[in-house]
Amino acid sequence: MPKVEFHTGVTDELDFACRLLRKAYRVGARVAVRAPSQRLQRLDRELWTRFEREFIPHLRVSAQAEASAQALRTPIWLVDGDPPCAHPPVLLNLDTTLPGNPKAFTRIIEIVGSDADAVRHGRERWRAYEAAGLRPVHHAAAAGAHG
Repeated sequence: MPKVEFHTGVTDELDFACRLLRKAYRVGARVAVRAPSQRLQRLDRELWTRFEREFIPHLRVSAQAEASAQALRTPIWLVDGDPPCAHPPVLLNLDTTLPGNPKAFTRIIEIVGSDADAVRHGRERWRAYEAAGLRPVHHAAAAGAHG
């Protein structure tokens, strides 16, 4: 059963995601990031420019294709849709919906923004995880924090 974590009240979701992916890369973790295409484009750009003199290896991966040899060597996958087979064990879900098979991951991280729509979608995902037999854990962002 995967560990499901919700980080709520995040004022800058992309900044939070970049810092989380930086930390994951530094400890050798492999992470698939699931998000709509436009959000992935912004995240891709941020991962190239956010941290001066530091590169976080990442790759856009097609949800429908088999994982390429290059993808299998790359620690961070950016996927519009559900990751293909042989995906990394950790999922960072930046989408408004659940992944198709949440139990295929060892850990799922949900980032929930502070605006009303983000909160509503976050609550819907929380209930869906519970309905799937998973027990999410809640982490509230510190007041005034950017992630």
